[in-house]
Amino acid sequence: MNNTILIAVISMGAIGVFFAGFLAFASKKFAVEEDPRIGEILAVLPGANCGGCGYPGCSNYAAAVVAGEVECNGCPVGGADIGSKVAEIMGIDDAVASGEKQVAKVLCGGDSEKCEDKYRYIGVEDCVAANRMVGGGPKSCQYGCLGLGSCVKVCPADAITISDGGIAVIDKEKCIGCKKCVAACPKNIIKMVPYGKEVHVLCSSPEPGKIVNKTCKAGCIACKKCEKVCNFDAIHVENNLAVIDYDKCTGCMECVKACPKKCIEGDLEKVTVAV
Repeated sequence: MNNTILIAVISMGAIGVFFAGFLAFASKKFAVEEDPRIGEILAVLPGANCGGCGYPGCSNYAAAVVAGEVECNGCPVGGADIGSKVAEIMGIDDAVASGEKQVAKVLCGGDSEKCEDKYRYIGVEDCVAANRMVGGGPKSCQYGCLGLGSCVKVCPADAITISDGGIAVIDKEKCIGCKKCVAACPKNIIKMVPYGKEVHVLCSSPEPGKIVNKTCKAGCIACKKCEKVCNFDAIHVENNLAVIDYDKCTGCMECVKACPKKCIEGDLEKVTVAV
């Protein structure tokens, strides 16, 4: 009986050793060597693993760059600096065509003082849930920020807060450009804008001016006064809403000063004089 058990143990051990050796041999024989550039790219990436590039993590993005599936400037967190380093590793010149970092911006200025609620909302503290209610939520303007923090919950950088007036506010210094808040907002009022630009239209309503006047004190009424004062053809009213062409905007702040509803944001102390 003991001999039988001993033989079985030895046999199983021998089989284990054989398969271990075979697997070790196979792993070396059939191993697929990783392109060293993947590790080099991964080393220069920020390591946020935010998914803003469209891939689950930085390692997946690095592999995609090497495979030629994505551009070298696809990391929204790293921006132009990281894009240039990745391009250098890939041996590509002029890979970063547009280097300015993009950050998220809430295009709504209708806080509780400027845009009243139609009814009192009692329910889940979530914009998506409130948006499913009658009229797209309690806010008088159906295109306004609901301020219940769906964007706050998904932000991995702790860059979003809700103001006392019930409007989501994004700290552009903390924003990593992952676009998760953009996807989370049921009102589609969070947009990506150039980091260095100071002028923004804080309204997203396409309604005619007479309707906007009834719902929000800070809404765009499509008066076109901003168009008339802009010397750089950088702002036009499209679909009842002023839209800024950031490539043309010089930050002269003329549209900010001309807007009768004060829905165009801009720091008048930071006026840029275009040459």
